[in-house]
Amino acid sequence: MRKRIARYLLALLGIGAAGAAVFLFIFMRPLPVEVARPAEGVPVQVFGLGTVEARILSKLGFEVGAALVELNADHGDRVRQGDVLARLHDGEQQARVAKAMAGLVNAEAAVRMAQAAVGKARAVLAQKKLTNERKQALLSRQTVSVESAEEAQMEVDVAAADLAVAASDVDVAKAALQDANAQYQLETVLLDHHVLKAPYDAIVVERHKELGSVLSPGEALFTLVAPETVWALAYVDEARAGGIKVGQPAEVRLRSLPRQMFQGHVSRIAIESDRVSEERRVYIACDRCPERFHLGEQAEVFIRTAVLDKALLVPETVVESFDGTKGVVWTVEDGELRRRETTFGVRTLDSRLEITGDLPDGAQVVTTLRPGLREGRAAKVTEEAAP
Repeated sequence: MRKRIARYLLALLGIGAAGAAVFLFIFMRPLPVEVARPAEGVPVQVFGLGTVEARILSKLGFEVGAALVELNADHGDRVRQGDVLARLHDGEQQARVAKAMAGLVNAEAAVRMAQAAVGKARAVLAQKKLTNERKQALLSRQTVSVESAEEAQMEVDVAAADLAVAASDVDVAKAALQDANAQYQLETVLLDHHVLKAPYDAIVVERHKELGSVLSPGEALFTLVAPETVWALAYVDEARAGGIKVGQPAEVRLRSLPRQMFQGHVSRIAIESDRVSEERRVYIACDRCPERFHLGEQAEVFIRTAVLDKALLVPETVVESFDGTKGVVWTVEDGELRRRETTFGVRTLDSRLEITGDLPDGAQVVTTLRPGLREGRAAKVTEEAAP
């Protein structure tokens, strides 16, 4: 019986020794860890998701309404500034122009008649003045009666009044001529409105109507886009958009061409952000563009806001209690693990944080969290983190 108990005790002691050995091996042996190494020339990029848009895009239509009788452009056509794109039925307006032209001719004739009347009135006045002068001279010699001399003077006054009336008639006729000319110009402009011309060099995005359609004033017939103004509109999280500036280089990847990156730069940053999504609108002009574009296509935008000459970077996943500025990291100091609070700078596109706060001399920051991390435990640096 005693021998059996002794064997049991020896077995228990062996199990306890083995457990202690396992415990010491697992929990007391140096923990292998990876640490961050300084990296050089690290690009800092901001990601935005958006669409292909155009700065100059116009929905073009007529300023007047009528039936569509001519179409000279269709989807995908390139047009030059001044090219005739379409015409409306203009028979009625042509008649109005002809009527206005006739009124202009009548007004010009009326001006000439009024000017001729002025000349006639001026000649009559001159003749009346000569007659009056002779009669006044004869009156002084008492050759003619006073009544005859007074009548001659009255005729001079009447002729002068007729001349003034004739001069006023000229002014009235000239005003009527200006009105007729303005009416003619108005009708001519309205006739020109029956012709639709391209306002700039463009590509026809869409034609909305066909021949025979009756258009209302202002109704869109064509959608045009200036191809040189095509850009990418990216929506960037406000939390990442603080470092974006106009002129910074950017890359654009289109959904239809996922294996190609197109170079560009920041052309505009919207002053107003989206209040719902809390995103900022950033416009990327293309430096090297694809031959074809499709408005509304999804685009991924990568904006380079800075390049870090030398930086210590750690994955954001290893930072505990991170509030956007500060957080806690594990460090290896004199071969032992420690927890240190530090501050952080920029965040790279692959979710690494730049350590900007001071750390103890010789401290190395752990880049991978694993079971067994605790204060004071021995640690062994195994390899460098990938830069």
